[in-house]
Amino acid sequence: MADLSTSVGGIKSPNPFWLASAPPTDKEYNVVRAFKAGWGGVVWKTLGEAGPPVVNVSSRYGAVHIGEQRIFGLNNIELITDRPLEVNLREIKQVKKDWPDRAMVVSLMVPCEEDAWIKILKEVEDTECDGIELNFGCPHGMSERGMGAAVGQVPEYVEMVTRWCKSHTNMPVLVKLTPNVTSILGPAQAAKSGGGDGVSLINTVNSITSIDLDLMAPTPTVDGKGSHGGYCGPAVKPMALHMCAEIARNAGTAGLPMSAIGGISNWRDAAEFIALGAGTTQVCTAVMHYGFKIVEDMIDGLSDWMDQKGYAKISDFQGMAVPNITDWQNLNMNYEIVAEIEQTKCVKCGLCHIVCEDTSHQAISAEKIKGERRYEVIDKECVGCNLCMHVCPENCITMRKVDNGKDYMNWTQDPRNPFSNAAE
Repeated sequence: MADLSTSVGGIKSPNPFWLASAPPTDKEYNVVRAFKAGWGGVVWKTLGEAGPPVVNVSSRYGAVHIGEQRIFGLNNIELITDRPLEVNLREIKQVKKDWPDRAMVVSLMVPCEEDAWIKILKEVEDTECDGIELNFGCPHGMSERGMGAAVGQVPEYVEMVTRWCKSHTNMPVLVKLTPNVTSILGPAQAAKSGGGDGVSLINTVNSITSIDLDLMAPTPTVDGKGSHGGYCGPAVKPMALHMCAEIARNAGTAGLPMSAIGGISNWRDAAEFIALGAGTTQVCTAVMHYGFKIVEDMIDGLSDWMDQKGYAKISDFQGMAVPNITDWQNLNMNYEIVAEIEQTKCVKCGLCHIVCEDTSHQAISAEKIKGERRYEVIDKECVGCNLCMHVCPENCITMRKVDNGKDYMNWTQDPRNPFSNAAE
């Protein structure tokens, strides 16, 4: 059986599956249930201390449902923990004592004052947790108080607070990054420059999920009014993959340990982030949808896949996808594929023909043979866009490579590009 043990920023874990800082990690009861289910670690819901009291509202969640898929995206307007700090600290200490083999990371958010960080760092150190995560990502409620994303969007603040924390504690420091920026590289580089041991990303995306057309207000609605919140769940996974890839392949941030977050719902999602260099993966929405026991399938699935691939340990495939990520202008202009329809699987729905005829290249013909519909690819018209493959409900369309005898040529070499070397 594959060895799933891993680490990120010096924090060891028996498997790469952590619970993200959120309602599922708000108290001892929840965390113990999670550890019993098999989770390798948790990031305790964000603790705070100085500043105005934390008071939550109801309701707190808005959701996007697509077809039969419930909670494809989840929006929340919940704040950091509203439980007393001393209660959280006592419970963290007890859980770490009872579960010494699991990763216990504590999320923190206090105002940008060095003394405030010194004070809470000392209190958290006494719990003997494995590390801290600096919450520079929350886009609502706390950002209006000068914390969360208000810090994460300013690289100078990210570096300053990270440096404070590294100066005043020996605990590993992970820096949680906000996706609500033009480029993730600035905050990531700042976290590295400040001495951070790694980064966690992404935090939630600023959003309004829907408008209630009866109340004429955003959801979730609080007494007839609504606000922007943080968006998470499967819908944000593509954004999270992109930002992790940017950090992994940029010269200034390559090698920076990452704990990946964003739409991770199963073992395959986790493996994709690990292939981009992540050491651990954090889950929230999927657990809030299905419960803690989903980790059993995640552990079994990842282990079985690694065995099939011949990967003995996580590091055997960690980061393997990074060299294959490039900029568009480096892609092979001479690579050619065309669609193929497996007629024995085709249910004659015609969707491939409709989308190709209406929105693509008119490369799928519709015919009637002996009274039956039949759809065929017109090779000379097919540009290999693969839209038909994605809309096919039966997965009966594949893409076939065409041996055109042409060598590799990217856009910078293409004579059709007026700025290419070939054009000169």
